Amino acid sequence: MLMLTAGAGIAVLLVLVLKYKFQPFVALMLVSIVVALVAGVKAQDLVATIEGGMGKTLGHIAIIIALGAMIGRIIELSGGAEALAKTLIARFGNRRTPLALTVAGFMVGIPVFFEVGVIILMPLAYGVARAARKPLLIFALPMCAALLSVHAFLPPHPGAVAAAGQLGADLGRVLMFGLPIVGVLCLIGYLIAGRMTRRVYPMTDDIRAEVYGPHVTNQDLVAWAKGDYTHTSEAAHAKTLGLEESASSLKARLPVAPPPGFGTVIALILLPIILILLGTLATTLLPVDSGLRSVMTVLGAPLVALLLDTLLCAWLLGSRRGWSRSQVSDVIGSALPGVAMVILIAGAGGVFGKVLVDTGIGAVVSEALRNTGLPVLALGFILTLLLRAVQGSTTVALVTTAGILSPLIATLNLSANHMALLCLAMGGGGLAMSHINDAGYWMFTKLAGLNVGDGLRTWTLLVTILGTLGFLMTLLLWPFV
Repeated sequence: MLMLTAGAGIAVLLVLVLKYKFQPFVALMLVSIVVALVAGVKAQDLVATIEGGMGKTLGHIAIIIALGAMIGRIIELSGGAEALAKTLIARFGNRRTPLALTVAGFMVGIPVFFEVGVIILMPLAYGVARAARKPLLIFALPMCAALLSVHAFLPPHPGAVAAAGQLGADLGRVLMFGLPIVGVLCLIGYLIAGRMTRRVYPMTDDIRAEVYGPHVTNQDLVAWAKGDYTHTSEAAHAKTLGLEESASSLKARLPVAPPPGFGTVIALILLPIILILLGTLATTLLPVDSGLRSVMTVLGAPLVALLLDTLLCAWLLGSRRGWSRSQVSDVIGSALPGVAMVILIAGAGGVFGKVLVDTGIGAVVSEALRNTGLPVLALGFILTLLLRAVQGSTTVALVTTAGILSPLIATLNLSANHMALLCLAMGGGGLAMSHINDAGYWMFTKLAGLNVGDGLRTWTLLVTILGTLGFLMTLLLWPFV
């Protein structure tokens, strides 16, 4: 009966989100309440169960997600992300521009969410494609795949933070293993995308005109891919080079200042990562009574590291470049509306996980999963991939899988390193299967000018390959950690 209740609850959740277009937070809360009552939670205990699940989850992740969003917002509106990408393009040279944009996607993707990263970097891809007279997909596909890889695997992104919080994994170890894994995946994505884009895919008229100008046709793109530039006049090409991207209204109100330096932006992106990693290493390598260990444990706590970085970003990228205190405050505050719903969805996922545990459903599902004989890594990857495929959201897939697996994890005595690898294996499932029910799929295909079929043949196939490879890499590392 408990198994049927769990299965029915997940099925109802998917129907509400997919068919009836319920907001995921509302759907998760509603299903959690119904499942709790059907599974035997007493009416007087229902509120305590819900508040316990929400509080436990948000107590761990809300601050981290909010501070991560603030850092990304300051870097975005100061022009730091654009300056970083342009510097990389200049240093890599024309022939390796797709690789430069892939590296930019990896670096920009750490502090900013996927959707924001796409909005920041896609105009650069437009400009490069226009100047080089090459198909846009050559530049956009590996760049956006890198952005989504970071989003699915690494803190401070909400799915990774929520999964680690529910399973009790150490974020420092997730970063320690995740950074090299995602770096390798971005390089592999660049190589695979290079093969995929040897074929020229037709672009929609609106995006093709925006990128190349009204005189360029899909036949021109095919000719350009072969090195034949005789199909469009130099005058028409020169006109397209003058296209300008409109700035956001908030950015337009900020003082005009030179963009931040490349080194400054890199240092601000890396600072919290280094502090978190040092904190993790200090607790592993230094004696318990060491003063240095105490200092590094505080500085390496994710919320402290991100808070320090937020303050530094506000000073170096804001106040020192002419922003007033109220403008710095406005920029920081503008990050919160975009992540408020993400935080609530992650909290609602924690409620669902708490209901599964308190009703005993989790223990029954845990035993059923154990009896499948599949390794826990494979269970995490497959469950996340299936949930991602059927409902679209990486964050919802990760928090729901963490809730289902947490009772099983409690019985396995996994080491801290194995817990981190499990979170990354789940991240592989969260990266894969971005298709027509995923907002990220529509965002990429719309901005890249692809139709639905070509989006599935390129974007969906690439991220699914990368997600599966990420899972296989965690599987290879498992016996050695």
